[in-house]
This record gives sequence, C-alpha cells and structure tokens, in this order.
Amino acid sequence: MKPSAVKEWLSTAVDHPLEVPPLLLEGPPGIGKSAIFHQVTVEKGIQFLDIRLSQRDPTDLRGYPAIIDGKAITIPPAELPREGRGLMLLDEITSAPPLIQASAYQLTLDRRIGEYKLPDGWYVAGAGNRIEDRAVVYRMSTALANRFHHIILEPNLDDWVDWALGENLDSNVIAFMHWRGGDLLAPAYNAESSEHAFPTPRSWHFVSQILQLSKKSSLPELIEGTVGKGAAAEFLAFLKIQTELPDINTIFNGDNFVPKRVDLKYALISALVSHAAPKQADRLLRYSENLSGEFSVLLVMMLTAKL
Repeated sequence: MKPSAVKEWLSTAVDHPLEVPPLLLEGPPGIGKSAIFHQVTVEKGIQFLDIRLSQRDPTDLRGYPAIIDGKAITIPPAELPREGRGLMLLDEITSAPPLIQASAYQLTLDRRIGEYKLPDGWYVAGAGNRIEDRAVVYRMSTALANRFHHIILEPNLDDWVDWALGENLDSNVIAFMHWRGGDLLAPAYNAESSEHAFPTPRSWHFVSQILQLSKKSSLPELIEGTVGKGAAAEFLAFLKIQTELPDINTIFNGDNFVPKRVDLKYALISALVSHAAPKQADRLLRYSENLSGEFSVLLVMMLTAKL
C-alpha cells in the first residue's frame, strides 16, 4: 500500500481506537514507516508515544513489582498514557527478541498490561522490518501476529514528491527522482555486495542535506556513501547535465527556450527553481506554459513549495 493510502486508513483508525484492530506496518528500512505515524498524530492534533521495543526490557512495559497495603502489584511505567487521545507505536517490534515481543501480547489485544489499562482514546500500532529486508529481525509468533492487521508499505514517487516539497528538499534531488521515475526510491539489496549504502527515501533526504552543506569537491564520496555507487553515479551524471544548459538568466529575462532532451528538461527545471527569487515567480509561471504537461506541473509544484 502506498504511503498516502496508509495515512488515510491510519487517520480513520485513530478516530476509532476501540473498533479498529492494531495495525502492523511492515516494509524495508528507510521508507518512512515511523514517520507516517508521527505525521498522522500531528495532523490530528493528538498525542504520540513511540516505544522502541528492540531497546526495551519486558519490565519496561509491564512495570515493576511493589507491595502496597500488603498486596503485591506492578507499578506501570510513567511514560504510559493515562488520559486523552493518542497513538502508541510499538516500533521496531520485529527486531525485539521473542521475550520482549511477548510483553506486548496483552497490550495489543486487551489494551492493558498488568495493573495498567490504556485509555479508550488511544490507538495501538506497530512497525517493523521483515526477514527478507535483511534487517535484524526475529520471527514473530503467530499469537502476536494474529493480534494485528498487516500492511506492507511500498514507496511511491508521487507521495514522496509531495513529502519532499513540503520538507524543502533540494530541487536537484526532486527533479532527479522524477527523471528516474522513482526507481531509486525502493531499497535495492545485493546479497553479494559489500556496500552498506543503498537508495531509500531516507537516504535521498540525506543527499539533500549533503548538497546544502558540503563542498563540491567532496560530493562524489559523500553521495556514494549515502546511496551506493550505482545511484550516486547516476545522480552525479544528472548534476553534470546542467553544464549543457544555456544561461538560465536568459529565461528569467524572457527567453522561452525549451530543451528537446528529457534529461535536460528536468535539469533545467531544477536549475530554475534553485536560482529563483520570489520576484521571479510570475515570470517562471508564464514560462511553464511553454512546457509539456508533466514538466509544467513539476515546475509549478517545486516553485510553489520553495517560494
């Protein structure tokens, strides 16, 4: 399921925490699983509790034993919610050892654990990687798996572009991903490769930050160390394409030149947006009318997000 569809369903789930069973969002690392949960809570204006199960002990959920009025009880952790509305995310649940996973059994099904009961306004969800994602993953017991409804998150170019524009990612990265059709958004694993870097939505975000902060002389090594050799080579070649463009000031000054090559069109849009000032917005909006449909839309979207 693409991210926008997951967000739509999750928005419904948090409004009906007692009717919708817990959601387990699964998929490879770096594609924005955890971010979706946080985004929904921000948009809904509700609380968010992120519990990284892979970093916890069983007592972190169940609480610690104590004797009160002659009775042995467990005192729930202070972080667990007592009131209001919110979303409790059991993140990295598949990376938690079986004993830690077992501590979530009662919480996910009965909405309680030991002496603690989750407030009615809170929704429980989980997120994690799969065995085929080559992450540190423990096989989930059928008892725990059956307490969730499962969704596999898949990267989607249009959704990623909407997010990237909202986060003001570097225009070169956005234009490049459009040119590549989103092929480099999906994590690519090679069992025989010793590379630790590979392209994901998260790593392209890192590339955007690198472009804004690093010196040009160090770009090749930094980008290769972020998205891997193949993706880095393609992206660096895309950046070099801009040297084949005419002086973009001629377009700002009224020239309606449009390159014939597709890669040059993407590079030109990236260059125009990168150098555009607010006072030049009207000029570029008029220029966009000379571009074909998808290129015109891309220019307007990127320009609007920047200015």
